[in-house]
Amino acid sequence: MLQQILRDLYIDPELLAELNEEQKQVLFYKMREEQVRRWEAGEQGRQEGAVSLKRTRRFQQSNRKHVQWLQGADGEVWVWLMGEGPGDKTYEQISEELLAERARQQAQKEAEELWKQKEAEITKKFRDAMAKEKARIVAEKWRTEAEDRRAAKLMEEELKRREDEERQRGEAQIRKQEEFRAQELYRSLKEAHQCSKYSEKEDHEWKEQLRRSKAADEERSHKARQARDEYRRHSLRAIRKGKVADLSSLFQAAGLNVEQDTKLPNCCTIPSLNVETSVSRAWEWPPRPPSREAIIQWFKEEQIPRRAGLERNSHAVAPWFHGIITRQEAEELLMDKPEGTFLVRVSDKIWGYALSYRHPNGFKHFLVDVSGGFYSFLGVDPNRHATLTDLVDFHKEETITSSGGELLLEPCRQTETPPDYRWLFE
Repeated sequence: MLQQILRDLYIDPELLAELNEEQKQVLFYKMREEQVRRWEAGEQGRQEGAVSLKRTRRFQQSNRKHVQWLQGADGEVWVWLMGEGPGDKTYEQISEELLAERARQQAQKEAEELWKQKEAEITKKFRDAMAKEKARIVAEKWRTEAEDRRAAKLMEEELKRREDEERQRGEAQIRKQEEFRAQELYRSLKEAHQCSKYSEKEDHEWKEQLRRSKAADEERSHKARQARDEYRRHSLRAIRKGKVADLSSLFQAAGLNVEQDTKLPNCCTIPSLNVETSVSRAWEWPPRPPSREAIIQWFKEEQIPRRAGLERNSHAVAPWFHGIITRQEAEELLMDKPEGTFLVRVSDKIWGYALSYRHPNGFKHFLVDVSGGFYSFLGVDPNRHATLTDLVDFHKEETITSSGGELLLEPCRQTETPPDYRWLFE
C-alpha cells in the first residue's frame, strides 16, 4: 500500500481520514522525499542529454493535465498589467475618484443633517408667528366676521409666501455649505492618503493577518520537522536493534510446520497451504476491499499461510487479535481498559490491519500495511516486519511515535463466544 501511494503520489481521501495528524505528516514527508528523489533522477538524466526528448514524448502521450500559456501578437507570453492596458485608469486616477466620491457622500450626509435642523427651525419660527398673529387678530375683535376671515387669509398667505422664500434661501445656503464641505473633506482625505496608505484599522487587520500566517507557517514547519525526526528515529532504532524484517527468513524464527492442519482454540482451524507459494504469488486483489466476503477470502489465501494473528511459538490465536470489526466497536472494547491496552483488527479500508490503542486522552488507530510481503505502520513507522506478531512484539519495547509514547502494554482479549474472528478461520 505504501509503495503504491509513493508510486502514484496519491492517497484516497477516505484512507487519509483514517490517519491522525502525526501519521499524515510522516506520510506527506515520505511523499515529498519521493518527489525530491524523482526530481534528482530527472536532473541527472537531463545532464546526460538524452532524457529530455523521451520525457517530452511521454508527457504528450499521457492524459495528464498541463498548462498552455496564451501568446500575444509578438509570439511571447501575453501579460496584462492593470493600469497599463488600453482604456485602463491609472492607480492615481482611481484613488482620486474614490477620494472624491467618499468626500461627496460625507458632505451630502452632513448637508442632510443640517437641512433637517434648518427646516425644523423655519417651521417652528413661522408656526409661532402665525399663532401670535391669530391671537392678536382675535384679541382686537375685528368688526365683522368677513373682515376677520379675509384678514386672516391674507396674513396666512403672506406668512406662507415668506416661509417659502425662507426655505429657498435656506436650501441655497445648505447647498453652498455642502459644496464647500465636500471640497474641504476631499483635501483632508487626500492629505491623509498621501501621509499613510492604510488607516489605523486596516493596519491593525493586516498585522493580525500577518501574525496568524506566521503562526500557521511555524506550526506546519514544526509538524514537518517532527515528522522527519520521527522517520529517522524509527529507522535508526530498527537498525540498532537489528529487527528490520527480511522476507527470506519469514518463518525461520518460528520453527513451526504450517503445512499440516492444526487445531486452534475456539473451534478454529488453519487449512493446509504452501507458505512460499502464497507469499510469492502475484498481487491480484483490487486496490480496496470491495466487500466483507472479499476480505475473508484474502485473509484465508494470503494471511493464514503467513501466520497472521497467531502467537509466535504456538498455533493459538494471539489474545490481541480480532476479526473484521469497526473503529467504533474497537473503541467500545477499549473504553474501560487502562492506558496501553491495544488490539489488532482486520481493516475494511485497506488490505491489511488496524491497531487500536487506548490513550490517556482517548483512542488512537494506526493502519498496518501488508503489501510487499512485510508488515509496517502506514505513515508512521518505516520499519518492516516479517510477521504481524513481530510488529506487535517490537512495539511492546519501542514506542510507535516519540511524541505520543505509545507502548503496547496489555492486549484487549475476546469478550464474545464464539470469538469475532471465527469467520476468518472457518
